[in-house]
Amino acid sequence: MNILLIEDDDEIASFVRKGLQEQQYVVEHAASAEQGILSASSGTYDVIIFDRLLPGMDGIDAVRVLRQSKVQTPIIMLTAMSGIDDRVAGLEAGADDYLVKPFAFSELLARVRALGRRTLSYTHLRAHETDSY
Repeated sequence: MNILLIEDDDEIASFVRKGLQEQQYVVEHAASAEQGILSASSGTYDVIIFDRLLPGMDGIDAVRVLRQSKVQTPIIMLTAMSGIDDRVAGLEAGADDYLVKPFAFSELLARVRALGRRTLSYTHLRAHETDSY
């Protein structure tokens, strides 16, 4: 599974990347929303993990840009902003899931796997649809 991690905090990015790589995932890291948008728009990822508080552009705005650009990759918002209004804003912007920092890595991993299963199921169904024509 290919994962795009968009996180400006080097310590958190290193922790998440290392944990995911130990699970045999391929992880690309972007340190800004702009880098993340570019990578997400031009790469093929199964899941995107997106921090909300990023320099230059808020993660919510960046997720909106991706969704308006027709990027369909499942997105997990990973942020310290824990209010209900914050979570609703993230989901309404186009995120598929929202996890609040601090977090247990096992929970993040479970959420990545769940979204990855959806992506694989969707891809598998789409492949069969094109085979039947």
